[in-house]
Amino acid sequence: MMNRTSCIALCIAASAVSAAPSTNAGITVLETYAGTWKMQTVRVDTTFSKAGKEATTLHNDCWRSGDFYACNQYVDGESRALVVFAYNAKDGSYLSYPIAIGSDIAHAGKLIISGNVWMFPWEATDKGKTTHFRVVNTFTSPEAIEFRQEYSEDGEHWVQMAGGHERKVH
Repeated sequence: MMNRTSCIALCIAASAVSAAPSTNAGITVLETYAGTWKMQTVRVDTTFSKAGKEATTLHNDCWRSGDFYACNQYVDGESRALVVFAYNAKDGSYLSYPIAIGSDIAHAGKLIISGNVWMFPWEATDKGKTTHFRVVNTFTSPEAIEFRQEYSEDGEHWVQMAGGHERKVH
């Protein structure tokens, strides 16, 4: 299974993107990632989550170099993860590499952009059983995101673990 710290970093990274860009717009679509966001999350009780509510402030200190975009993510004022995004112009694909404080490894993840929906899927295997996970961001405006975190045992039927919204702070 993915360790809890890595999962938290990926979920934060996945739920913090800030604008609804067009598909295959390149690495520049991530530039609006920078800034401060107020997040409201409601978790439900599942195999992979505990019920609860959370309000956090996420600040992304970001920069771009070539086809890479990186953000040092601060959660409630504390640096928690460095997320590096890579863009492949040949096929229009995106990869993300969240590096959480205290984690011993960075796993490559995918970012799939389709219109105003951005999805971060990944899998974890425990005792030979693979579970699929994803964070789905739906942009309701350039500065507002509705998100959900889900898991699936078969890759087709999804169980919501958490949901919420983000608003950019000016």
